[in-house]
Amino acid sequence: MKFPTTRRGALLSMVASAAVMLALPALAQDVTITFWGSYGNGGNSTQQDALNNTLIPAFEAAHPGIKVQYVDVPYDSLLQKLTTSAAGGELPDLVRADLGWVPQFAKLGVLVPLSDAMADFNDLAGKTYPGVLATNLYKGKYYGLPLDTNTRVLVTSQEALDAAGLSAPPATFDELKASAGKLKEAGISVFADGGLGAWNIMPWIWSGGGDITDPELTKSTGYLDSAQNVATIQMLVDLYNAGQIPNLIIGNQGATGTSDGLPSAEYANIFDGPWMAGIWKDQYPDFTPIYASVPAGPGGSVSVVGGEDIVVTASSPNQEAALEFVRFTQSELFQVEMVKTGQMTVLPAYAEQQNAIAPFYATFAEQLKTAKNRLAISSASKVDGILNTELTAAFKGEVSVQDALTKAAGQIDALLAEENS
Repeated sequence: MKFPTTRRGALLSMVASAAVMLALPALAQDVTITFWGSYGNGGNSTQQDALNNTLIPAFEAAHPGIKVQYVDVPYDSLLQKLTTSAAGGELPDLVRADLGWVPQFAKLGVLVPLSDAMADFNDLAGKTYPGVLATNLYKGKYYGLPLDTNTRVLVTSQEALDAAGLSAPPATFDELKASAGKLKEAGISVFADGGLGAWNIMPWIWSGGGDITDPELTKSTGYLDSAQNVATIQMLVDLYNAGQIPNLIIGNQGATGTSDGLPSAEYANIFDGPWMAGIWKDQYPDFTPIYASVPAGPGGSVSVVGGEDIVVTASSPNQEAALEFVRFTQSELFQVEMVKTGQMTVLPAYAEQQNAIAPFYATFAEQLKTAKNRLAISSASKVDGILNTELTAAFKGEVSVQDALTKAAGQIDALLAEENS
């Protein structure tokens, strides 16, 4: 899509693009749909401005009779606000929900199963990245559609590589281990991360050829505590014990954060997402990160899916209008406009336009082809707590890796049993 440079031309192009979608029949009276999200989180006005000044006006121009009222809620407060509002029956029509929240609210019965409500759901869903779409699946039904996405890739400091005489980021587990000694001699940690939850540890586990549960989400024992996972986690523990991974990974709040440690070459490699480019541009304007795939192990190079989904609440009095806005979010206009603000598109069809806007997106788009979703269960946050607690004990040397994974698997078994009861 080409965007005219004049303001008037841009508006005409915008309206024309939106108008190609199916418009609702004339409404007896205007309806206003409310939409909660965190586009302005952290003072990021770019995304919120794109929504309020470009996208919502385009949607309203193509759908006379529908008004959209967007309410920005800080990300750290949104989950609690949604939980409280769900209990009080005061949810908005639409929510931009973290993908990890969808199963939680689907279980509460407060979301519309879009796979039932939208005749064109399969057509829309089939155009998205499979791993991203899967974040909306709960007990056989899809309760949302992907809105924006991201994943974690390997991000490397060229300065760190140069200091250790290395020519490229590690492409495999073996290369990571081989580079650790040279980096340590230069006073640089080979890898750093800020925790041991699923977001942090699953790229390692999947790339190592393991998993956290069976495909049916019925048990963790025999999966999380598998020989493949023991070998993968032991690799990280060995690097930690050798002083090649900092104790930031087990929650030391005094350690240098990854966003500072990589640009300063204190750390050689981290896992992170596309949003870091904007942060470093402002804070470290001379830093040029290298983006590469997660190091491959026996299971290949596999990362974790992140992002947000759009859902419609069951209490919405304007569900038909809300569903029309959901369709609009899957359009070229919406997806490409948000790419300009740092959001990755959920539709592969727009990947080339995305890469033209910011070439580094290509690495993330390639990683998304194999990226997987975290557990699609309502108690996913509890799984994070279990992994952090039990794996921290293994990193500290209080228990063996095998025992830590076995204990964690038993606790996750109990959550899955409750989930499937």
